[in-house]
Amino acid sequence: MQDIAAQLTAWHASGRSFAVATVVAVSGSAPRDPGAALAVDETGEAIGSVSGGCVESAVYDLCQEAIRTGEPVLERFGYSDEDAFAVGLTCGGILDVFVQPVVPGTDPAIDTGIAYIASGTPVALARIVAGPQALLGTAVAVTADAHHGSLSPTASATPGPTTRSLERSIVAEARALLDAGRTGTVVLALDGRPCDPTDQGTVTVFVETYVPAPRMIVFGAIDFAAAVVRIGKFLGYHVTVCDARPVFATTRRFPDADEIAVDWPHRYLDTQHHRIDGRTVLCVLTHDAKFDIPLLERALRLPVGYIGAMGSRRTHHDRNTRLRETGLTEAEIARLRSPIGLDLGARTPEETAVSVAAEIVAHRRGGSCLPLSAGDGPIHHDLGAVVPEPEPEPKHRPRPHAA
Repeated sequence: MQDIAAQLTAWHASGRSFAVATVVAVSGSAPRDPGAALAVDETGEAIGSVSGGCVESAVYDLCQEAIRTGEPVLERFGYSDEDAFAVGLTCGGILDVFVQPVVPGTDPAIDTGIAYIASGTPVALARIVAGPQALLGTAVAVTADAHHGSLSPTASATPGPTTRSLERSIVAEARALLDAGRTGTVVLALDGRPCDPTDQGTVTVFVETYVPAPRMIVFGAIDFAAAVVRIGKFLGYHVTVCDARPVFATTRRFPDADEIAVDWPHRYLDTQHHRIDGRTVLCVLTHDAKFDIPLLERALRLPVGYIGAMGSRRTHHDRNTRLRETGLTEAEIARLRSPIGLDLGARTPEETAVSVAAEIVAHRRGGSCLPLSAGDGPIHHDLGAVVPEPEPEPKHRPRPHAA
């Protein structure tokens, strides 16, 4: 529900009751990922979406009912061949939607979680979405070094030993997901032990993590960089442009960038280890060996999500030779996407930016890069799937850019 956090914060600050419907699980060709949310306030105003339109009306009604009764509910929506007019997903997928009423000031976890989200503080909000009725909807808000809220059904209740063990396990699992910047579900036994979802006597915990936007660092303040910056912002990245030449690295030339760094690329990267993670994207557009080689020697040893470098085929092969001479292994060099982007036949900076963005999305989501019309498999890929590392020298490369 991060995309509707601003409105939820406003409702919460005004003391207005509301209900939040959150996608907590998906299967098949579902239109939204876990964490997508629709909220309805006590006046009937609605914000957000859980399905792109397929089941919004039914979820809206569930939210209004939750506000009226004060009871949370888990509802499943899928496609039904038996009843063409039944509420369901026309795409054939399945959504599990958890609807929770919120009364400001009554739940420390929800209150604190909303405050942290509004302030930009990394937080994981863990809610029990399936299990014993007494625990349904109970929540804890977890940060790197603290947690707020309790699994006690009422604020005055004293947790028993079993509830305390379960709470400790939920906090530990939520903190691990927060550290990885991931949202997902965890199934635990009532005493907190990990267990199989098919076991009896379990709780299902949905953990939503709210972390700062992932970073995209664009090295090289060239004309192509401006287009890459714009599309990086469109994809939700916090975008930095870095170039050693102050005459080119300016806010006037890159008004859409969040940050401008005037420094040698490798030197700047050396100062950023605390701000990069597995979601970070590095786009090396300088295609100049004196900048590229010391930068990539460091970058290819870092646990970032994507590293791409611009250049012609000749530049690519020369760059790889130089990287081997620095001591990088073949496995490390194989992480480099070069020439950067997918083969779209791109020529203009804007077309090239689309090519780069498409490769970043495909790498992040596990896409095949083939036209959807060329296959009959699922449209949406399993977010938990492991994306194989690229082969060192794929047969199909993007149209070369000028060296």
